[in-house]
Amino acid sequence: MGVSLTDLKIMAQLEKTMFREYDIRGLVNDEQVNEKSAGLIAKGFAKFLDKRGVKKIVIGYDSREYSKRLHDAFVQGLLSSGVDVTTVGMVISPVLYFAQYHLKFKGGAMITASHNPNGWGGFKLGYDFSTTLLPPDIKEMYEIILNDDFISGEGKMEEYKGINDDYEKLVTSRIKLKRKLKVVVNCGNGTAGEIAPRVLRAAGCEVVEQFCENDPTFPNHEPNPSLVSAQEALSEMVKKESADIGLGFDGDGDRVGFADENGETVLADQALILIARLALIEQPGSAIVFDVKATRGLIEDIKAHGGTPVMWKTGHSYIKAKSKEVDASLGGEGSGHIFYRHGYYDYDDAIFAALKLLEYLSTEDKTFSELMADTPQYEKTPTIQVDCADEIKYGIIDKLLADLKSDYGDKVVDINGARVELDNGWFLVRASSNMPVLTLGFEAKTEVGLKELQETLKKYLEKYPEIGKEWKSG
Repeated sequence: MGVSLTDLKIMAQLEKTMFREYDIRGLVNDEQVNEKSAGLIAKGFAKFLDKRGVKKIVIGYDSREYSKRLHDAFVQGLLSSGVDVTTVGMVISPVLYFAQYHLKFKGGAMITASHNPNGWGGFKLGYDFSTTLLPPDIKEMYEIILNDDFISGEGKMEEYKGINDDYEKLVTSRIKLKRKLKVVVNCGNGTAGEIAPRVLRAAGCEVVEQFCENDPTFPNHEPNPSLVSAQEALSEMVKKESADIGLGFDGDGDRVGFADENGETVLADQALILIARLALIEQPGSAIVFDVKATRGLIEDIKAHGGTPVMWKTGHSYIKAKSKEVDASLGGEGSGHIFYRHGYYDYDDAIFAALKLLEYLSTEDKTFSELMADTPQYEKTPTIQVDCADEIKYGIIDKLLADLKSDYGDKVVDINGARVELDNGWFLVRASSNMPVLTLGFEAKTEVGLKELQETLKKYLEKYPEIGKEWKSG
């Protein structure tokens, strides 16, 4: 039986705006993310899993008001396709990934819009341990749905309680703090508020909670540690409480941001320098994977401590896959997805990564800011976004890449968009994988050099009227 006209309309919307590079995400409304489309996506995923011999799946959802409804519709789609489902309820994404290992289920589904604003919904899907979908997988799934290539069956439904307790025991057993640290934890009223403070306390930290109460309207700021508003709130609380460090978690707990004891924001790729030092102590000479947005200082410090720096595409699925490919001890990206693989699993876990940084800090006599002052120093902008429609953003990047290669030749790193490496620093332009924007980044030795690089890229962007004129911190 073919799909209805309503279903075809939904799928047209999915094709344009929802099926992204490594997850599925869109606005919660009648045409994009809703219970109908959730059921269709579940059926497509069931066939995708069946082709790989996966018959069981563990599923969870974030704390957004509508996520439970999407979860229930997704579960029904799986059950009607003959997939056995175990739900772990409301959890952060790392706990869902942990549940795959703990329950020995290769299939995993997390109903979440991650750090996106209220009103967005989405699906992070996996078909093996620490393996989430990449672009060819996303394309295959969409074609399954478009062709009505579903399967039928009667799956069984179970509920597993206590997964947060199991996770806490595992994480705290693998962390050893040498001294007690005072930590401000900002969860932006997202899902991490249910678990991050308790795990950090169990690990031996003194925890000050900020916006850890669940409120899916996100009344204080969006649960995105990269936003200036989130960083400012964390900074103020760190200074007020005279804390050793501030940690900000995103909506589904797989990204983390940092503030030092003075309330100064420490970007994730900068903090990764210290985490990499610990990884290289534990596994000397190992590879460290990072994305194209990373500071040049990270590359220099990895080399200085005997490691092998590996630059790769931005995106948690890409960093995860590359880290496995080169058997890295650590992987991470500028947005705060961090994979501490040595002595742990292969997935991005913001809580575990934060605890590894705390472990490193606890062994040193210096403060967080003093340790950062010992790392290579550069001036770097926060992530900047300019509007560019989903339907055209990749084509625009192709044109910009050609322009930049024509002018800069082999100074252009084209792993993911264009990172142009110059003597005084670098600049980056790439298409965001989950928003209708282009992402920009700049780094230089001086503020003057930073402005020069921004003016250079701005001239290239001005050639394309389809690109928004306003530069926003993203």
